[in-house]
Amino acid sequence: FINMVKAGEIGGVLEVVLDRLATFSEKDMELRTKIKSALTYPAIMGLVAISVVVFLLVFVIPTFVKMFGDVGLALPLPTQIVIGASNFLRDYWYVAIAIIAGLVFAYKQMNKTEAGRMKIDQLKLKLPVFGVLNRNVSTARFTRTLGTLIASGVPILQALDIVKDTSGNEVIAAAMKKVSASITEGETISKPLHEAHVFPAMVTHMIAVGEETGALETMLNKIADQYEMVVDETVAALSSMIEPIMIVFMGSTVGLIVTALFFPMFDLVDVVGH
Repeated sequence: FINMVKAGEIGGVLEVVLDRLATFSEKDMELRTKIKSALTYPAIMGLVAISVVVFLLVFVIPTFVKMFGDVGLALPLPTQIVIGASNFLRDYWYVAIAIIAGLVFAYKQMNKTEAGRMKIDQLKLKLPVFGVLNRNVSTARFTRTLGTLIASGVPILQALDIVKDTSGNEVIAAAMKKVSASITEGETISKPLHEAHVFPAMVTHMIAVGEETGALETMLNKIADQYEMVVDETVAALSSMIEPIMIVFMGSTVGLIVTALFFPMFDLVDVVGH
């Protein structure tokens, strides 16, 4: 923002630059809001599912265990697994908490190093479904930011440094370093971007066309518009898919636990009958 304001003051187009900043901020905020909205529902559903399973394991299953123990039934394998999970959670709950805390701590420590952040960001781009969404979001943000900077008169090398620092993704930041080195040596933006395999081939081709025709900022904004639309469609599709998937997952998990408990009930009925 500061660099764009400086460029606007030097070029005498501060009003235009501020207007571009406002538009950029609105689009960026709109994109972030849509992503958060898409992830809020599955997060709540996941928390509810975990809470239900923990309640069953901690409070419901011990009642059945006592009943089966009094009768002396031979328990089938699924029932033994569920009872084992219940016993572990009741007797060693602190181990589960320690494991979760350890994973969170390891993630934070890994995120503090450049190599760790690179691995995490690479994984984010390779995740099923969400990897494509992350890549499309990164593409939209990269092209929107770079296009806005170039259109506002910020020098290309400085613009690439800003994009690198604000990308929020180490994979893209590494690609920006290669692009900067390429431009310093007199080459194009599109060639190192294509070799980095960070963005879809269509994006690098469109950037190449923008460079050849002298309309790079226009082409970048067109790419940003297109990929923001793709992100909107992906988020809408995910929102409609996640609800039934989470309901099926929650129902299946609870159903498996209940079924495992009811397997020995038939033998219990026979024992009581005799």
